[in-house]
Amino acid sequence: MPTVGERLRTLRESVKLSQAKLGELAELKQATVNRYEHSNAEAPYSVLLWYADYFDVSLDYIFGRCEQPQGKLYDYQPKVFNEDMKQFVEMCFDPNSPMSDKLKQVVLRLMQEEQRK
Repeated sequence: MPTVGERLRTLRESVKLSQAKLGELAELKQATVNRYEHSNAEAPYSVLLWYADYFDVSLDYIFGRCEQPQGKLYDYQPKVFNEDMKQFVEMCFDPNSPMSDKLKQVVLRLMQEEQRK
């Protein structure tokens, strides 16, 4: 499993930044960046969040919990069908239109089927 320092170095090198330039961007000293990358010091959470935001990766990736930069739950599809969602769909369609009603029924059925998965 890669260390946090290895991941920080890999991210920096992936965009061809020097430690000094990254330190300038992150408002850190070059020596501090070096210590984090060589695991001689632990980066505080604020710095790790800065890396995650700057490089558009998840903290799971930085911590070595996954190999995909987008993180473990990137493909997670929350189950959103509930009574509130049903009411929202109901409001979106004209109750006086037969075609609108058919489309509404299709949308509701698809949402219910997705909920069962």
